[in-house]
Amino acid sequence: MAVDVAALKQWIGRSERTEEVIAPFPSNALAATFDRTDPPYRAGSTLPPLWHWMHFLPIHPMAEVGADGHAAKGGFLPPVPLPRRMWAGSRLTFHRPLIIGETASKTSTIAKVEHKAGRSGELVFVTVRHAMADSMGLAIDEEHDIVYREAVQPGAPAPAPIPAPDRKDWERPIRPDPVLLFRYSALTFNSHRIHYDQPYVTGVEGYPGLIVHGPLIATLLLDGLRRARPAAEVKHFEFRALAPIFDVDQFSICGSIEQEGTARLWAAKSGTLCMDATATFA
Repeated sequence: MAVDVAALKQWIGRSERTEEVIAPFPSNALAATFDRTDPPYRAGSTLPPLWHWMHFLPIHPMAEVGADGHAAKGGFLPPVPLPRRMWAGSRLTFHRPLIIGETASKTSTIAKVEHKAGRSGELVFVTVRHAMADSMGLAIDEEHDIVYREAVQPGAPAPAPIPAPDRKDWERPIRPDPVLLFRYSALTFNSHRIHYDQPYVTGVEGYPGLIVHGPLIATLLLDGLRRARPAAEVKHFEFRALAPIFDVDQFSICGSIEQEGTARLWAAKSGTLCMDATATFA
């Protein structure tokens, strides 16, 4: 399928802004989903790192939803003519936490569109910059990479697995059953069918099972750091998705302190590195 990169690059600079009062329910629901024993979140509580992904959510009418459950292409995001899309990674700086009960805003801007050719065919990467702010000013800077891919080809070779690190300071096994995936999809208003529609994800997109959300895995990684270092104040976090995790897998959330104030975090299944991340904290 031909990709008109010049036309897609016309989306660079496009921007949108949303505003809302940060409600406590999503945080209490995610804490329950993660089996955390936090005190109830209420007005005045600080939002844990990455939990802003449950806020500022786009709400599209059903008439604007595409075949994959996402919003139809060509609105804020460029109309990339490739059928498979996934969250490839992010880089975030936390200047300070958002506060539950306060009004906050999110401004998103298309920063970059890149076309590449890989072993699996054509790839298009779209980078979106997000800025979250409230009455005290900027709180979170984020760069979000989205990758678009061609449909899977029968008999295409799988990429060589990357071995996960051997040394770890903590490890938590996760069973990604459909209830976990449903809860996270509901909390993020994510109707992408690869996370809940088993006939679609296996029959149309060619995967062996439901796909665990990249941001869910990333949030579990930082949750692991919070459990290991409860007093840690995360300043910067970045991650790359390297291999998909499916609901038929069991995976582990792992981490190690590389030096004081820096942690390497990763998700692994059967010895394969699936997500690699770094966090700096005070």
